[in-house]
Amino acid sequence: MARLRFATVLVFVAAACHAQPARKPAPTAANAAYGPHERNVLDFWKAESAGPAPVAVFIHGGGFRSGSKDALSPSVLRELLQAGISVAAIHYRLVPKDPLPTAHHDARRAIQFLRSKAREWNIDKSRVGAFGGSAGAQLAMYLAFHDEMARPDSTDPVERESTRLAAVATTGGQTTLDRDWWKQNIPGYTRQHRPTSEYFGSLSLEEVRAIVRDVSALSLISAGGPPIFMSYAMAPGSTRPAGRAESEAWMVHHVNFGLALKKIMDSLGVEADLKYPGAKPVYQSIPDFFIRKFRVAQ
Repeated sequence: MARLRFATVLVFVAAACHAQPARKPAPTAANAAYGPHERNVLDFWKAESAGPAPVAVFIHGGGFRSGSKDALSPSVLRELLQAGISVAAIHYRLVPKDPLPTAHHDARRAIQFLRSKAREWNIDKSRVGAFGGSAGAQLAMYLAFHDEMARPDSTDPVERESTRLAAVATTGGQTTLDRDWWKQNIPGYTRQHRPTSEYFGSLSLEEVRAIVRDVSALSLISAGGPPIFMSYAMAPGSTRPAGRAESEAWMVHHVNFGLALKKIMDSLGVEADLKYPGAKPVYQSIPDFFIRKFRVAQ
């Protein structure tokens, strides 16, 4: 039995070594600094375009505790570039060293920085979108649905740029950080999986609640918001996995987050497309969504 297991592992390793990961094309600008901190950097790929091109910004996940802009899918990158959509991928500061909403402020700054480079990088400021999974999805929705955060009177030209998005796509996104909401609406979620202090430091409960309201899609969405395409791995009513790690991942990326946001957006007349096993979404993928929303000729 031991030899059989060892042989199985060898076959798996050999297959993994044989399957070379797809490589990304070299970015037009690598590790461009959008702010003063070490993780305030982004990569940018400029699409071939006769006129100013739309841009889709990848925001990585990782529970706000880890993650990298390198997680951008090579296939998604290539499909967007081939469609004439430029792409950026950002880093942002992480907890617990830099408590929330630091990551949100970094994402905001990154969007403003990209718009400030519109002439140099051939960016259409009116067609800027963002996509990401989990924590990255939260940051993308924060930018999409928050009121304008530009400061027209700032001495910093970057801060004078708009923070709003024209479209947003998410994977396994948490549409609120309100853990009480999680306990009431997510099957099996009966206690916090991580302490509040890990994310918000030593802030009081009232201060945490104020931040949660200011960054969560469910409390930010209003009429006139941009369209969203949401994807989740499970269907409504599906059974929770048995394993502890699998169960936790299933709960914190549950489709009920998307269903709750879609219900509000439908009532407001704002487009919200939801993809999950068995659903019939309008869009089939993140590139498909951005290509159609940005009206890129194919």
